[in-house]
Amino acid sequence: MNTTLAFETNSDVLRPESAVERDHKLSTIFHVARIMASERDLAVMLPQFIGALIEILPVADSGVLMLFDRDVQRLQVAASLGYEAPFLQNLQLAAGESLSGKAFQTGTTLFFASRDDIAVAMADMSPENRDLFKAATAGLHQPLSAVCVPLKTGQDCLGVLVLENLRQRGTFERADLAFLEAVAELITLSIDNVRLSQELQATLAFKEANRLKEELISTLAHEMRTPLTSIKGYSTALLMDEVEFSPATQREFLQIIDEECDVLQDLIHDLLESSIIDAGLLRLEFQPTLLPRLAHAAIEDLLHQSGKHQFAVDFPADFPIVDADPQRISQVLRNLVDNAIKYSPQGGLIVVRGVVRPDEVIVSVADQGVGIAPEHLNRLFEKYFRIETGLVRHVVGSGLGLPIAHTIIESHKGRIWAESTVGEGTVFFFSLPISVPERSLTDQPND
Repeated sequence: MNTTLAFETNSDVLRPESAVERDHKLSTIFHVARIMASERDLAVMLPQFIGALIEILPVADSGVLMLFDRDVQRLQVAASLGYEAPFLQNLQLAAGESLSGKAFQTGTTLFFASRDDIAVAMADMSPENRDLFKAATAGLHQPLSAVCVPLKTGQDCLGVLVLENLRQRGTFERADLAFLEAVAELITLSIDNVRLSQELQATLAFKEANRLKEELISTLAHEMRTPLTSIKGYSTALLMDEVEFSPATQREFLQIIDEECDVLQDLIHDLLESSIIDAGLLRLEFQPTLLPRLAHAAIEDLLHQSGKHQFAVDFPADFPIVDADPQRISQVLRNLVDNAIKYSPQGGLIVVRGVVRPDEVIVSVADQGVGIAPEHLNRLFEKYFRIETGLVRHVVGSGLGLPIAHTIIESHKGRIWAESTVGEGTVFFFSLPISVPERSLTDQPND
């Protein structure tokens, strides 16, 4: 249990508690334990803790829970009740500053029994923090008393719990301090558990990302080896002096070499694009764009890939001009049409359609291919994710096309998603706002 330092103006203010009060406090501890068991989100959990304490302690009118951010070396507000919260969000206290900073620095529970005690403790608050605190407490009474309990785990202190009496008669009692220290231990345990869980999830996610990267490298090595083998084989054959090929055969070999070079180019392009996005260097050049024209161009560029498919473009005559980066949207359309061709190896109809909504346009690319299982739909746009089926392993590609498309569309303030039925085909959709999107920092050209 923490050592309690009491700053009092009247030694008689701390009186023994009744049996009813003890029962209520015990019930509150059970309630806090239930919150710990049911919640894993600190943004939800911490306000509930403060609310439970204010409810059980008649003298408490408001409360704030501050956590120490090691990056900035400051206490920051994690949850509060009874204040103007938006102003408190910018409050940052150094160790030793004001009520919370002193409890954090000493690692002891501090009880301030009067306004004078509180004023003395707050005298060293920085001008910026004082202005924020005044704004957060505008219209409220000045605290009559306050208690600050450090949230300690071993030798470490995670933050401080503060409760204040703004208008109630009486003040915090001796039993309140011991009770708050017990609750603070539970709150500290909750915060520690949530953080450990988050660190574990981050570690697992990092390991999973590394595993997927290793799989991607292995896949790309295989994908690149296949076209390189063809290029090497056919070019070596054409250079053989002892064999003379007919012009038709030579052209056929050169056509295969050209197509395999396109495959390699697409793989390398996806890798470079993914690296650009990872580095935060994606740049968009917005201009009035005709999506029907881009759709026709995407299909014309990919017609040579298959003689088994029929293509249709369906846009209303009054389809609006949108503000977009035409090169990037063409990239998305080409990727979706290319996927539709690859994942419908038996042929069929591929339709690119546009629909107008009140505040957005929606473009879809539909195929009549093998379809996608429901458990894979939500992961289609994850980086490095590839569907593990016998068919997909024979589809050439980096697995980066859809994540790149996802980033491009989201950078346009749009959405991208897919609907599919196994054995019947897949439809990819993306939306773009009709109104001019707000420019983000990544949308601006370099100086």
